Amino acid sequence: MSRTRRRPRIWALAAGLVLGAGAAFAHVITGGTVAWSDQAAQPVRQEVPTGTEAAPTTTTTPPPPPPSPVLPFNAKLTSQDIPVPGGGVRSGACSGALIAPEWIVTAGHCFRNINDVRIGGTPPYTMVVTIGKLKDSDPGGYTAQVVDVRQSPVNDLAVARLNIAITDIVPLTVSATQPAVGEQLQFAGWGSLSATVLGPSDHLKRGQFTVSRIRQYALEAQSDLPRTVENGPCPQDSGGPFFVSDDERTGTLVAIVNTGPPCPQPGAEIIARVDVVAQWIHEQTGNTSRS
Repeated sequence: MSRTRRRPRIWALAAGLVLGAGAAFAHVITGGTVAWSDQAAQPVRQEVPTGTEAAPTTTTTPPPPPPSPVLPFNAKLTSQDIPVPGGGVRSGACSGALIAPEWIVTAGHCFRNINDVRIGGTPPYTMVVTIGKLKDSDPGGYTAQVVDVRQSPVNDLAVARLNIAITDIVPLTVSATQPAVGEQLQFAGWGSLSATVLGPSDHLKRGQFTVSRIRQYALEAQSDLPRTVENGPCPQDSGGPFFVSDDERTGTLVAIVNTGPPCPQPGAEIIARVDVVAQWIHEQTGNTSRS
């Protein structure tokens, strides 16, 4: 066969290759997928000019607000699902104080069953504990739940274990020394602001008291000022600490609220001594902060 007769076939083959490449390019730009052959043009990698690289982005989570620097060891206990006879539930509240990273102290009667009997172990209802605040609206502090309760063998006092450990608040030291008549104590609690209308306060209440009598497992204490609902225990202040402190940040626990006159009437507060159960508290909590 002569060269003249072969030329049309060569041009036809070249035209087919060009048309095929055009069809492949059209498929790529419309979103299809192409398997590139060894002879086909490879896609070009676009380089970012030196000095224009996108800077890495970092996000910083701000630290949580710190607890109150004033009496940070105070604790507010609240529950919304306490069972009642006949069915249904009620709310309740108490006060307390941190005595170890995972433990608070409060009144024993703050944990009772449906028959009004003090109980230990895992509570049959949810008890929420707020620590490290002076007001409900404060941004700092901690919220925990009680997971275990131990009842004192001799007085109306209990220690309760939390589901978290609080390590940046100094717990109150548990006194192992008998208090003396005339000793001055501070009081703190979250109880109601009425003797008849129950409901915890939205802020910490504070007062000053003097020990007036020593009982076997309790103390009597009188307010240093005329009684008001703000400076003395009322309903739901049960378990609130009576303590001594030089700096309003740390302190020594002497007793806790049990009962007293209808607030804000004058009269002696009956408060449970902690020195008579200091060794027992240590055994339950492993806390070595005693004096």
